[in-house]
Amino acid sequence: MKYDEFIKHVQSFAQLDSSESAQKGIRATLSTLAERIDPALANKLADQLPEEISTYLRVPQENRSSSFSLEEFYSRVIEKEEIAPAQAVMHVRSVFAVLNCAVNPTDFREVQAHLDQDYEELFPMSSNPYKLVSGTQQ
Repeated sequence: MKYDEFIKHVQSFAQLDSSESAQKGIRATLSTLAERIDPALANKLADQLPEEISTYLRVPQENRSSSFSLEEFYSRVIEKEEIAPAQAVMHVRSVFAVLNCAVNPTDFREVQAHLDQDYEELFPMSSNPYKLVSGTQQ
């Protein structure tokens, strides 16, 4: 998926006014995800994304945590974006939905397996449930 497509889809799903808001949501969500998952998995995801987005998943080792809850995930996104909790939930869910379509389904399922049960709301019941514009799914 190309950079502009990723931004456009997040902006649409999150019902955001601007691409800048979508970019902030993507940066906050992916950098928080990188703090939470195994570095090798974060790099595997990053390798499948446009360079402008992949950098958010390449967090230095010292900024990684071994485990934190979904509530803490949202709190970190709220802090990074300086937004309301309801907005953070929408941003995170939108980024996860687009990420699901942008990366290999096996790798996305690996992210799900790496996270605790309380993260289930971020994962669709089946792979790639969102039908994006042609050429945007892998």
